[in-house]
Amino acid sequence: MSTAAETEIDIKQPEQVARVVTKRKPVFVKVGDLKPGTNGHTLAVKVLSATTVLDKKSRYTSSYTSRPGAAHTRISECLIGDETGTVLFTARNDQVDLMKPETTVIIRNAKIDMFKGSMRLAVDKWGRIEVTEPASFTVKEDNNLSLIEYELVNVEE
Repeated sequence: MSTAAETEIDIKQPEQVARVVTKRKPVFVKVGDLKPGTNGHTLAVKVLSATTVLDKKSRYTSSYTSRPGAAHTRISECLIGDETGTVLFTARNDQVDLMKPETTVIIRNAKIDMFKGSMRLAVDKWGRIEVTEPASFTVKEDNNLSLIEYELVNVEE
């Protein structure tokens, strides 16, 4: 037969060991180094142009939508670049407001999406875009990585 004090001890979880999370410095990559199927990129780039691809208001504009911001979907294709080249960036919803031409942004945790055989840079919910001070570099506009067409080839072993 157990007493109330013994039962309380049995229910308690073992003590959690305090974890120290050390943040590591971001490794900035250049646009010219981007490869298909990669992710986790951090870049400092200039926005050259922004073209609205989709600006759609939902039919269901009531307060019963399943997710916040569901009433309005915006997608913009932005040409971004640095001193090594340019690439198309797909900006979604709130990101569209940050990606204005002539601004310099830091893109964190970006990934490469393939669209019709060409590379597009994108940031999902795990990434971040920050507007920063104007950069001093000039963009190399004649090396657009999104114009390179890739083909998936299955290799048999």
